[in-house]
Amino acid sequence: VRFAGLLLASLTAWYLGCFASALVPKEAITASIANLQDIGKKPVLRAPVPKRQKCDHWSPCSPGNYAYRILSGGGKGKLAKICFEDELCVIDSTDHSGEMVTFIKNAPEGSLLLMVTHDDGSTRLKNDAKKLVEELGSKEIWNMKFRSSWAFIAAKGFKLPDNIQKEKINHSDKKNNRYGGWPAEIQIEGCIPRNLI
Repeated sequence: VRFAGLLLASLTAWYLGCFASALVPKEAITASIANLQDIGKKPVLRAPVPKRQKCDHWSPCSPGNYAYRILSGGGKGKLAKICFEDELCVIDSTDHSGEMVTFIKNAPEGSLLLMVTHDDGSTRLKNDAKKLVEELGSKEIWNMKFRSSWAFIAAKGFKLPDNIQKEKINHSDKKNNRYGGWPAEIQIEGCIPRNLI
C-alpha cells in the first residue's frame, strides 16, 4: 500500500510538472533561473545616459546664454560645421572669399560672426577678405598655410568676454596629419551671454 501510494504521488507530481511547464513560457523559466543565479552577486551600478545638450556640449549653457560650436573640416569627406543654439550649418562653398566679404560687410552691428575653414583658406581667401577678418580681431588669418584648419568667432559692434576662446589654428604637417594631406579638425565651443548681443 505504501509503495502504491508513493508511486501514485510520484506520477501525480510528474504529471503536474509537465502540465505546468506546458503553461509557463520558456522565457519566464529562463529568466527565473537567471534571477536565482544572480542572488548573492553585487549589484552593478550603471551611469544614466547623459541628456543631450545644445550643439552636443557636455554640460548645458546657463540660462541667458547662447550655445555654439565651430568645427573645422578634415579630409575630403568631413565638411566644416557651425552650430549655434542647436541649429547646424554645414559649410560647402566654392566662392569662399567673395561670400566672406559680403557676409562680413552686410552683417549689422551687434552681430556674432562664426567662421571656419575646410580645405584651403590660405589661397582661396583673398587679401580683402583676410583684411576684414583681421579687423574683427583675428591674429591667425595671415598665418594660414596650405590646408590649415582654422576656426574663429568674432563680434561686430561689441566686445566678446576675455574668457572665451576666439580663435584656433592647426597647420598641415605630413608627420602628424590625420587625413592624408589634411590636419585633424579643430573646434571652438562655449556659451555667450545673450545680453552682449
